[in-house]
Amino acid sequence: MDRVLIADPDDPRVAEFMGLRDHDLRRRRESPGGELAGIFIAEGDLVVERAVRAGYRLRSLLVDATRTQPLPVDPGDAPVFAAGPDVVRRITGMGVHRGVMASCDRRPVPPAHDVVAGAHRLVVLEGVTNPTNLGVIARSAVALGIDGLLLDPSCSDPLYRRASRVAMGEVFALPYARVPRAPEGFDVLRDAGFEIVALTPDPAAEPIDVLAPAPDDRVALVLGAEAPGLRAGTLAAADRRVRIPLHPGVDSLNVAAAAAIACYVLARGRP
Repeated sequence: MDRVLIADPDDPRVAEFMGLRDHDLRRRRESPGGELAGIFIAEGDLVVERAVRAGYRLRSLLVDATRTQPLPVDPGDAPVFAAGPDVVRRITGMGVHRGVMASCDRRPVPPAHDVVAGAHRLVVLEGVTNPTNLGVIARSAVALGIDGLLLDPSCSDPLYRRASRVAMGEVFALPYARVPRAPEGFDVLRDAGFEIVALTPDPAAEPIDVLAPAPDDRVALVLGAEAPGLRAGTLAAADRRVRIPLHPGVDSLNVAAAAAIACYVLARGRP
């Protein structure tokens, strides 16, 4: 498909890519009822390719006009807009452009029951608002055999550009759903026979190495935000509380690093 050259950063045809670094602007425009509700932006060849492979429909592509290599996907009927580096910077607000960006249609987020059905290992997040942490957790979850992700209402959007970028697009392969805050949010897990395991730095918790679930056991790992961790009510509602043993003088790990370790422990023995 021929590229459409964009010389004016205010061209309405590329409005979906405007102000990607302006978090407040993106939140207003992409939130329910916003003018861009129902879309997300994928950034970089690999992330765009994995979004399309996962079945998300392309709306348009924005490429660096100096790009010479082939596009990572067949755009089909989606327009391909090209702009010089300075114009791209003024459109997106970003100093670095990874060669291609895609505007894609969202799909309806499935009900939690659909994500839980058939799963044996799940990660549940509470208050993880940092999209970088969420993206790294999603990437680790996919790599280590986790079947799905449940997010409380305060968690960041898994399809947010930064989350999908640091996840290297793996987030598109991970089923996810929203659940109420615990303890109500645990109901769907209890109904499906999951053991709910809360990760905490509390020295009174069991060392995580005691976990040795069989491949067919159903276990949900619950993690909280970077600084506050899990709420007291969430910890009380869990079936077990476990910790990653640390050397003296270190009180906790980054939540994404802790998630990777915990996902590895849960996945031991699974095919």
